Amino acid sequence: MTSYLDEVNWNKNGLIPVIAQDATSGRVLMQAWANREALQTAIDEGRAVYWSRSRNALWRKGEESGNVQKLVDVYLDCDNDTLCYKVEQIGGIACHTGRESCFFQKFRNDKWEILDPVLKDTSELYGKS
Repeated sequence: MTSYLDEVNWNKNGLIPVIAQDATSGRVLMQAWANREALQTAIDEGRAVYWSRSRNALWRKGEESGNVQKLVDVYLDCDNDTLCYKVEQIGGIACHTGRESCFFQKFRNDKWEILDPVLKDTSELYGKS
């Protein structure tokens, strides 16, 4: 029997990009990576789990900040090489900068303009500055 994990086109490093999108508003919150274990764990636990390339370990979103992403749905694109996690963003903050979304900079008038305010200082999120 073929597992759903076998149908995913993992890259040469065994990873797949994951877009996290707010299930209610539709706003794109962040992009991260998953490996087989992260995807299976996310589905089993009902929360967003990623693969941290910098730590070389599973990363349960919100494990330090408390801003957990409750998994609502998981989508696989037409080429089977990108995932979309539809999530309920607990605490309203997805970005490590303390903003709602990691995509808070918009290109306008030949420069990047910061659109979103910081909702919570990083020292409050992570206990350090």
